[in-house]
Amino acid sequence: MTAESVQHSAGKILGFPLVAGGFLALLAVMAGAFGAHGLRNLVSERGLEVFQTAVTYQMYHSIALVLLALLAGQGLSRKLLGLSAGFFLAGILLFSGSLYLLVLTDIRWIGPITPLGGLCFMVGWALLITSGLRRNK
Repeated sequence: MTAESVQHSAGKILGFPLVAGGFLALLAVMAGAFGAHGLRNLVSERGLEVFQTAVTYQMYHSIALVLLALLAGQGLSRKLLGLSAGFFLAGILLFSGSLYLLVLTDIRWIGPITPLGGLCFMVGWALLITSGLRRNK
């Protein structure tokens, strides 16, 4: 990557992670409100804790998606940031999604999917770190 190509890509954000992150953050706020008010008398205390864990990780990684979109305009590898965004999205779907399903349904076989979502989160963070280490290279 040349200095000219880095400068050319500077200032350009990644649109999809920005929109996806904002949308998923909105859904996390809605899910949190639903969990706090709508589920209180319907599920166990443990179920509420699990639901809150799903909401928390969804929000963290929604914010991370927005951050990735903005970092793309700062000279970090758009390819690595895009891959990181994909893993964060997969992590939200697999980790938070499986926890939501565990609490809201009787589908128990979905439980083993949750760690795969956690693994996706870890890969996403590792890719973000790699992007930072390789900045402008």
